[in-house]
Amino acid sequence: MLVLSGASSLVLGQVWPAAKPIRLIVAYPSGGVSDIVARALGERLAVQLATPVLVDNRAGASGSIGVDAVAKAAPDGYTLGFAAVSPLVLNPHLSKSPFDPLKDVTPIASVMYSPVLLLATSATPARDFRDLLVAAQSRPGAVRWATSGPASLGHLMLVQLAAGAKIDVTHVPYKGGGQQITDALSGQFEVLSVNTGPAVMQHIKAGKLRALAVGAPSRLDAMPQVPTLAELGFAQANLNSLFGVFAPAGVPQPILDRLNTEINKVLALPDFRARLIASDNVPTGGSAADFSRQIASEFESNARIIKTAGIKAE
Repeated sequence: MLVLSGASSLVLGQVWPAAKPIRLIVAYPSGGVSDIVARALGERLAVQLATPVLVDNRAGASGSIGVDAVAKAAPDGYTLGFAAVSPLVLNPHLSKSPFDPLKDVTPIASVMYSPVLLLATSATPARDFRDLLVAAQSRPGAVRWATSGPASLGHLMLVQLAAGAKIDVTHVPYKGGGQQITDALSGQFEVLSVNTGPAVMQHIKAGKLRALAVGAPSRLDAMPQVPTLAELGFAQANLNSLFGVFAPAGVPQPILDRLNTEINKVLALPDFRARLIASDNVPTGGSAADFSRQIASEFESNARIIKTAGIKAE
């Protein structure tokens, strides 16, 4: 008698998805930009797949709790995850991960990247990136650079830029971005690196913060005058947060292929793209293979950066 596993029966049995909701685990709290994007994605996938998509917020540990829940879910195509790649490519280099970042989850499709801005505050007269370098070179340690915390993406940007430019800056780590922005507005330090977002962009438009450079594959439509760090000669510091959809390892390939196709269809919708751009994120998409290669490349790159700089998590 032939006995089929649950995963195999999905391929040889009934067409997926059946009349059963899909759970989309979001690795961040409700109400934030990532949650809003994930819910919009889920709404459109529900229409295209003709089955409910229920959002389940599992925040904590910089996204690792949510990704761990995905890794431990049944590989039947009914549990997916939405997260940045940092729980896979950054967090495991700083502390023991409850899952194997390269084996226990399967990348399905990238959805967007969130650029990282290098901003100047009122504490420095620097009007552009070159002014900042001159200030840092003339007074080693005098330029204070705030990030959302040790081993954050903004901290990695600082480390890579300082090494490439051969400058000495003082790292000012915060626990998250809220107080960091408050102190930036009162000039408590010279520069900061922070992900884009509506509030940050409003402060830039109001002239309270000045954009010197951006970590992104290309210049942002919202700030076409601001160069990328790659353009400025610091490709290794040109970092940004990539987000995507994941599944537990072992999900049948036909299901993964269908999901990749449907996610790319959503990303092609003008209203969905406009929604991402309005939140200062940039739509991506593409094949699962390309997404996997990006993750593997960032995993190796972050390992080198963290080891060379001796970065430790708090």
